[in-house]
Amino acid sequence: MSKPASCDIFCNVIDNYGDIGVCWRLARQLAHEHGMAVRLWVDDLASFRRLCPEADAQLAQQRCRGVEIRHWASLFPEVEPAHLVIEAFACELPEPYIAAMAAQEHEPVWINLEYLSAEDWVEGCHKLPSPHPSLPLTKYFFFPGFTPQTGGLLLERDLLARRDAFQNDAAQQQAFWQSIGMAPPKPEETCISLFCYENLALPELLGAWAAGNASILCLVPEGRILPQVGQYFGDAVPCAGKGYLSGNLQVRVLPFVEQERYDELLWACDINFVRGEDSCVRAQWAGKPFVWHIYPQHDNVHMQKLRAFMALYCAGLPPEAGRALHELWEAWNGGQALSDGWNDFSAQRSMLRQHAIDWAQELSGNSLALNLLDFFRSIDKMRGFKI
Repeated sequence: MSKPASCDIFCNVIDNYGDIGVCWRLARQLAHEHGMAVRLWVDDLASFRRLCPEADAQLAQQRCRGVEIRHWASLFPEVEPAHLVIEAFACELPEPYIAAMAAQEHEPVWINLEYLSAEDWVEGCHKLPSPHPSLPLTKYFFFPGFTPQTGGLLLERDLLARRDAFQNDAAQQQAFWQSIGMAPPKPEETCISLFCYENLALPELLGAWAAGNASILCLVPEGRILPQVGQYFGDAVPCAGKGYLSGNLQVRVLPFVEQERYDELLWACDINFVRGEDSCVRAQWAGKPFVWHIYPQHDNVHMQKLRAFMALYCAGLPPEAGRALHELWEAWNGGQALSDGWNDFSAQRSMLRQHAIDWAQELSGNSLALNLLDFFRSIDKMRGFKI
């Protein structure tokens, strides 16, 4: 009997939770849904522990939720490489591990899992090989994306079914609100989750909500914007559990929310402000209107990526709704005046909600994990292994 295939995922934590968030989701999915023996190598176990509270940041080796967690230290241990090796976001594998891969009788399938992008060039680069300059190894570039010609997005088998069950079950929703120490929003309140990077436009957004006609309940998970929120409300020590009032705006600061609960937060809110890659993808599966704060890069390269995604996402929207989304996203990511953009976006909420549901359904047929495994299976030398 052939033995189950193994997978090593290497993650260099750069932005606190974005990179490790993607890797942790992928590791669990490969282990739970596809029976792989998965090792997740992480250089920052303290950040990982925020996503997996039962993990011990002091242990070099442990098992959490069906995945072996290994500390990726500068002195790399001697280990046998896995059949499938995923180098997440060009993190550069340790030299001893690369040498060990080259020494294997069966060359591992080595994949560089790239960052998510909607740009046109991604389709042409997806699955391209890159031979090692001096060793008998080949690395393949694997690009997540939004079209069938890309690697797709991370999506657990039952996620959309669980989302629909949650959104149609008042008891589940009540249990969620109780779990974060809150009463459910009132029927007349618009509930918004706010997760973003530092943003010059934040004070104006909060001001627009406070001065607007609608009653806004804004939920802010602990993160990088807490100092800005505190400054707006004159609080030098903002923290989880605190609440603020200004006009028609009520803000509640939530403790850091682990991944499973974050999905429920997105499902429970009417509009979601998200940042980076992981929360952006989860907001799309939530089927709710959302606003994306893309990771800022030098020379405004990120704005090209933002506009490439907006071109895809807005293609199915009526012109007025697409224009409202485009203007708000541009203003939010440019740190510009956005009061009018918010009002126009809010006026299109019903149309944007239906579009979000349709978009999630359209994307759901292109699963990143399944595509990765299909590519893995397509390598002839790996045919003797069973997934």
